[in-house]
Amino acid sequence: MSRIRLLPETVASQVAAGEAVERPGSVVKELVENSIDAGARKIDVMIRRGGVSMVRVIDDGVGMDRDDALLSLERHATSKIRSASDLHAIATLGFRGEALPSIASVARFRLTTREPGAVAGTEVIVNGGKIDVVRDGGEAPGTQVEVRSLFYNLPARRKFLRSENTETRNIEHQVHLQAIGHSRIAFTFVRDDRLVFQLPSTENLLDRLRDL
Repeated sequence: MSRIRLLPETVASQVAAGEAVERPGSVVKELVENSIDAGARKIDVMIRRGGVSMVRVIDDGVGMDRDDALLSLERHATSKIRSASDLHAIATLGFRGEALPSIASVARFRLTTREPGAVAGTEVIVNGGKIDVVRDGGEAPGTQVEVRSLFYNLPARRKFLRSENTETRNIEHQVHLQAIGHSRIAFTFVRDDRLVFQLPSTENLLDRLRDL
């Protein structure tokens, strides 16, 4: 009997998830970087229970049509590189086509997106890497990603997470880093339905640091 076998797609996706998703802070980092690359001028980050129960990132970026929304959940799909030569001139925060499908494979995942001027947007619901629902959505232009029950299908990974407060501090640190690096983008951070900070857009880094 052969000792070497191809992994089922679901298992392969969960293995790949370990490269992009170590903890809730990794989810926030990947999603916020996607929002920045999408040209967002405003990014809202909301979490519950240290991000394990829920992470939601909302932006007002370019959004996607239905075909792109579905393609974004395929492994190795990306809008940021076209050929090997592009790897020598990266101008975006992320270019791996792994973040969304990796996150979706280890959580209960909901993506809603709408292009400016589009009559309707698209909503995609994924559970453990399997697409359950694709339908029209009525959200504002931009993209909203909601991640619930992180690692619900990988209890061995979940037990290695730190305390709720530690995971929350890690997430807040990630948002701080992005806010400092992109002062022209307005950031809001909400923890367990409590507003932690709301940063207006500013041209001046010192103003952003003062606001933080």
